[in-house]
Amino acid sequence: MATNGKLNRKLRMALVGGGQGAFIGRVHVTAAVLDNRAALVAGALSSDPAKAKASAPDYDICEKRAYGSYTEMLEKEKALPADQRVDFITIATPNHTHFPIAKAALDAGFNVICDKPMTFDLAQAEELANVVAKSGAVFALTHNYTGYPLVRQARQMILGGELGEIQAIRACYIQGWLRTRLEASDQKQAAWRTDPARSGAAGCFGDIATHAYNLARYMSGLIPADISCNLKSFEPGRPLDDYGHAVIRFENGALGTVTASQISHGRENDVSIEIDGTNGALSWRQEEPNVLVVRRNGHPHQLYTRDPNAPFMNDSGKAACRLPSGHPEAFFEAFANVYRFAYDDIVKRVSGETWEKTNTIYPNVNDGVEGMYFIQQSVASSQQNGAWLPLKHKLARR
Repeated sequence: MATNGKLNRKLRMALVGGGQGAFIGRVHVTAAVLDNRAALVAGALSSDPAKAKASAPDYDICEKRAYGSYTEMLEKEKALPADQRVDFITIATPNHTHFPIAKAALDAGFNVICDKPMTFDLAQAEELANVVAKSGAVFALTHNYTGYPLVRQARQMILGGELGEIQAIRACYIQGWLRTRLEASDQKQAAWRTDPARSGAAGCFGDIATHAYNLARYMSGLIPADISCNLKSFEPGRPLDDYGHAVIRFENGALGTVTASQISHGRENDVSIEIDGTNGALSWRQEEPNVLVVRRNGHPHQLYTRDPNAPFMNDSGKAACRLPSGHPEAFFEAFANVYRFAYDDIVKRVSGETWEKTNTIYPNVNDGVEGMYFIQQSVASSQQNGAWLPLKHKLARR
């Protein structure tokens, strides 16, 4: 039962994917339960029914709700009384499976929290946006870097005009783990990410450049106009890109760049962004997430630290914090913020209230469509030797 936008119970979660040998499923569950607002009660943890059931004890899922497939899970959960069935489905599986799982869950009436990129291709993404609209369900996409407090601090500063007109954005995501062909040894994480049948049209750009692009859009609010892109696979025999660089022209005349690499020695998860405005500039780096640097000519550089009690923190930054200053908040907490704010809307749905479906603080289905359009146009531009192609989608949001 919900009262005044609050639920007097935990939300019930089901997980698809995340079985033995997986990485991101455990991250989702850790983030989902961090604020004690949800409990994992059901799952279809692998496409292999035996492995799915064998993985259930790792998550304390009881045997009767450890399902052999997501279709079995949806059918049996939907048949349960409303006070027992799950409230939302988390999808933590390879890219090519996101769409059928999400569509089936939405058609069954469940809310969905999905890993990125949202679907295998743009056509699926556009169809899924229609399914979400028709379902009336909450749909969140885990572009988790949007959950960092100082990313949200910067977003409110930029949208509030503190940096003036935004003129340039440089977003990067640099890794080195695919410098050699790990996929040749059937390393699980490398194998599906470098396989066009499972990853989609792009490799590095689909996997991590989408994060950098989403961060640029999320923080700046600028609407993209056109893109020119060059992608390359430097490892012989690898069918998908492992490095790429894109230039983006925005509708307001600003220029942006997105650079992504998975073959740079010694780099781990180096997500960084610099944004230049007429009245100031800022920079943020994911591997040092509790510091935001703001620069203005003629003034000392300012270091904004994550401090929810400081007067310089704005409402968005404070709302994303859990700990006092000096206690680092990082990846799990940022991931949890996507869940945290999606939960607010799931509770509103449960209580019969209305909620904002487009301009949400967490990434939603529209961001997922934009991400797939970014991948499609990046690949198409690269195939045409960097030709300028349109990048604004009809579902683009500020």
